[in-house]
Amino acid sequence: MRIKACRKAHFNAAHRLYRKDWTDEKNTQVFGKCSNPKYHGHNYELIVAVIGEIDPETGYLMDLKILKDHIKNEVEEYMDHKNLNEEVPEFKDLNPTVENIAVVIWNRLRAKITSDYDLEITLYETPRNFVIYTGE
Repeated sequence: MRIKACRKAHFNAAHRLYRKDWTDEKNTQVFGKCSNPKYHGHNYELIVAVIGEIDPETGYLMDLKILKDHIKNEVEEYMDHKNLNEEVPEFKDLNPTVENIAVVIWNRLRAKITSDYDLEITLYETPRNFVIYTGE
């Protein structure tokens, strides 16, 4: 029997959406206010889901304390109160859109969570704008 166990987390971060090879005018045309050269911030809400089989010995899918620790180390401490463009190495040459942030989070957590589990990242940039990434 497959089941999904989820853990919510939160982090705040600033970013600027832009391409270095475009003019400021083109960046503004494509990304609007999100291309502000002085950056802007979001209060990101994160839901990390692990999917797999319940362990018959423990009754757990996964110890959620372990998941909590991975999220704290790989996401919260890594991205919280950071300028993503300037302080997070993955975004040196990658536009920190909510889509790309979700993929970076998935990759960081995938490296810590055994492949026995499927992994799903839901990342809210605003209460109405969010993405879901499953590694596909």
